[in-house]
Amino acid sequence: MSEWAYLFKTGIALFAIVNPVGSVPIFISATDGWSPKDRARTAKTVGLTVFVVLMTSAFLGNGILDFFSISIPSFQVGGGILVMLIAISMMHGKQSHARQTPEEAQAVAEREVIAIVPLSIPLLAGPGAISSMIITAQKHSGFWGHVSLIVPVAAVCLLIWLTLRLSSAIAHKLGTLGINIVTRLMGLILAAMAVEFIAQGISGLFPGLNG
Repeated sequence: MSEWAYLFKTGIALFAIVNPVGSVPIFISATDGWSPKDRARTAKTVGLTVFVVLMTSAFLGNGILDFFSISIPSFQVGGGILVMLIAISMMHGKQSHARQTPEEAQAVAEREVIAIVPLSIPLLAGPGAISSMIITAQKHSGFWGHVSLIVPVAAVCLLIWLTLRLSSAIAHKLGTLGINIVTRLMGLILAAMAVEFIAQGISGLFPGLNG
């Protein structure tokens, strides 16, 4: 697989995990009554925050795993299971509690921090996205390999900003049914990626199975 094809695949998987379209109703509800300028500013802050969180995961994720003595195959299996749970929740048209707990949903009322919590973390840059970035960074090892991940992450964050910036128009055009359909399709893509993560992890944990 060529470099650009791999980065494109990474971007598609990451977009499916963060699922900005599925977050449009929450963004609209959280910013209800805000001026267009305030909504635009919040959308920009969310995009930048997600970028920082995901790139930090890519560069420092390996060190965190080493600190806790966690092997990459173990993290692949664990991360794959978490991603699968999110995918199943998405295919049922629900927001997974792995991304947002009821307590975090109540924090929407705290307008001064809404762009960071819960819109950026954990709604978009949640455990699933962070796990995916750490695993991807391991496959794309080396400083410049990690730097190349800026391309798909920046592209996804740009799409997050555009989606939230146009949230009112998107919600009006798609409607509840349209958003649910998009969320289920993203969940299906995510489930396939989760299976790949788990299979690679099991292969690393039990190399004898490859024979």
